[in-house]
Amino acid sequence: MEAKPHPLQADRLRALYAYEVLDTDREKDFNDIVELASAICGTAISVVNLIDEDRQWFKAETGLGVRETPLATSICSHAILEADFVEIYDTLADPRMRDNPLCAGEPGLRFYAGAQLLTPEGLPLGTLCVLDYQPRELTPLQRDTLRVLAQQVMAQLEMRKALRATTLLRQEVDHRVKNSLQSLGAYVRLQSRAAQSEETRQALAATGSRISAVATLHEQLYLADAGPTVALDRYVARLCGHLEIGAPEGITLAVEVGSVTVGSRQAVAVGTLINEFVANSYKHAFPGGRSGTVSISVRPQADGMVHVTCRDDGIGLPADVDARSGGLGLQIARMIGAELQCELVFEPAERGVVLTFAFAAEEFRTG
Repeated sequence: MEAKPHPLQADRLRALYAYEVLDTDREKDFNDIVELASAICGTAISVVNLIDEDRQWFKAETGLGVRETPLATSICSHAILEADFVEIYDTLADPRMRDNPLCAGEPGLRFYAGAQLLTPEGLPLGTLCVLDYQPRELTPLQRDTLRVLAQQVMAQLEMRKALRATTLLRQEVDHRVKNSLQSLGAYVRLQSRAAQSEETRQALAATGSRISAVATLHEQLYLADAGPTVALDRYVARLCGHLEIGAPEGITLAVEVGSVTVGSRQAVAVGTLINEFVANSYKHAFPGGRSGTVSISVRPQADGMVHVTCRDDGIGLPADVDARSGGLGLQIARMIGAELQCELVFEPAERGVVLTFAFAAEEFRTG
């Protein structure tokens, strides 16, 4: 006998589909539950059974060997219409099962016990059930265990549902943060172009560099989902990829970065300095359409130190400029150096200028 639809079938199916569990892969957490249920109850079969509109689908099973069967032969579709726990000692003594080919055949399923999988609203999604090939009866402890394990199935489903909701919320927040950073960056660029004083333009340019570094870091953290740490190599490569797009004709941006993980605040500081150096080199190092190269090197060391070198082979500093007090927005650069707890060295090179600094990776310091 095929079971009738549940009285709250529409609500029940909406609840089931909201968990997005149907037709998903097997998972160890659920497999462990059915194996434990079968072992404790001493049965050949145990199943996490979800009742869909026209089939029963098994999130986990042991002893059965299939992932779904039609509702016409489903014992669980009867069980969800009754109390939260159903035990059928002998299926052939139950009028609903006598004509069920799974029970009447050889070897037939002669015993069934199932605890309903109930949503917080009390809607049954299916059951955690055990089955065997001979009539039997569970002990009180086995019944209680099956109930508890059914609750654990629902706890797993609820947790996965909550994680999906959190992910969607984070994606929405990410979208808004990205838009806000883009808008803020555009506003700063407009204000910089409209500024009358060189000092104001430099301050706004430095602010823009900081926003760009933070925006790129935000994107990297979101993609990596790494919490307060970030892969500096991927971050710098992504940042330099953006900077390379804006390179003047004839100027090459060369990047060499070793694999290292640092704190997110350290990554912002490094990104800001690189952004500032590259932008200044583009602007001042190659006048008159000269060609040249701007090089960025990030080399992690075995002792946890990270060595960063920014270099260009342009015209270098004018003779009347002191590398210790002018150019590159050194006051801002020194503040960033303080964040990294390191000293910045900015000096003329044989060709062009070079900025070097070394800092202890936060991951290494706190590990």
